[in-house]
Parts: sequence; C-alpha cells; structure tokens
Amino acid sequence: MELVTRTVGSVVSTIADLLRSFTDLFLTQPLGATLRYLEETELKTLDGEKKAVKANTLWEKSGAVIMAEASELSSLKPQLDELGIPLVAVVKEDVGEEVQNFRPYFNGEIYLDEKRRFFGPRERKMGLSGFLRSGVWMNGYRAFKNGFLGNVYGEGFIMGGVFVIGPGSQGILLEHREMEFGDKVNIRHVANAVRDIQMELVPVPEH
Repeated sequence: MELVTRTVGSVVSTIADLLRSFTDLFLTQPLGATLRYLEETELKTLDGEKKAVKANTLWEKSGAVIMAEASELSSLKPQLDELGIPLVAVVKEDVGEEVQNFRPYFNGEIYLDEKRRFFGPRERKMGLSGFLRSGVWMNGYRAFKNGFLGNVYGEGFIMGGVFVIGPGSQGILLEHREMEFGDKVNIRHVANAVRDIQMELVPVPEH
C-alpha cells in the first residue's frame, strides 16, 4: 500500500510539474520597476473622501513596505511600527465591497492605484490557464480557509507583488512579483530588506 501511495504521489507531482511548465509558456515575464517610475504614481486614499497622494510621500522619510494586493504581511506590522516604517497596501480598483472585505486581513493604510503603476511597468495577467496549476488551487484553498475570497470580477486576474522601498534615494530594496495567483513573498526576505532600511535610518555618529 505504501508503494502504491508513493507511486501515485510521484505521478501526481510529475503531472503538476508538467502543467506548470506548460502554463508558464503563456505567462508574461515581469519587468522590474524603477524608483522614478513608482514615485511619480498618483494614489488615492480610500477613507472617506478620495484624496490624491504622490506615492513617494509614503517612503521618502522612513521607507515603506508596499503590498500590491497581498495580505499576509500583517504579522510584520508590530516590528515595522517599532521602526517607524509604514506597511501600505495598493489596490488596482475599488469594486463593490472588495476593499472593505480586505480590511480585516490587513493592518495598514490602503490606497487606490487607478493607473496600476504598481502592477507594471509590464502588467501581467494569469488567465484561465492558471486553474491548471496546483499552486493556484492550493493558494486559493488557503485564502478561502482564511475567509478571504479576493476578486475575480473587474480586473481580478492581474497579478501584483510586494516592494520594500528605502527612504530618500536609497531605492527599491526588494521587489517580489507574483508568478501565479497567491504567490506570496518570503517574509524573511522582507524582514532582511527592512533591516537595510533600519541601517539607513540609524544616524552616523559625529567624530
């Protein structure tokens, strides 16, 4: 029985790998963003009246961790608060109750990026071929189990990512792009990038 179980598991794993490789052929590869590209973005607040905010104001003084529709970094919020580094979410649209439904899973400010610059410079979509990938189903099940259904309406198939941006001209310290729905950034990588921000913020003693 154990041999049969292992054989079936191996076959399933091989099929999953083949399907992932096949669907990769239809996936547009990401193009890295530059600091200049992101800092010119006009964002809008979603609390009450929508006010325009230049994106660079989010990180120019203290740096920032910016999530383009990712929801599992809230565990870092206490450490970020201690360092004075904001955790910010950027969404590409405000459809129905989507943003309100997202708030319980995210402890930070949420902004609207109507021009979807944080989802570019090369905007990428994963179409129906994504449902052939085992990772998509596993990530979808995890999100469903946690009560977050996300958005398949409007522009729900556009993939996002995570940025860690340092203060001033320190630049982009980490850029993670989803390669499939629910492809989460490694939290340790975020923490390491945040340490670089912390080092930049520590004043150099005068001699």
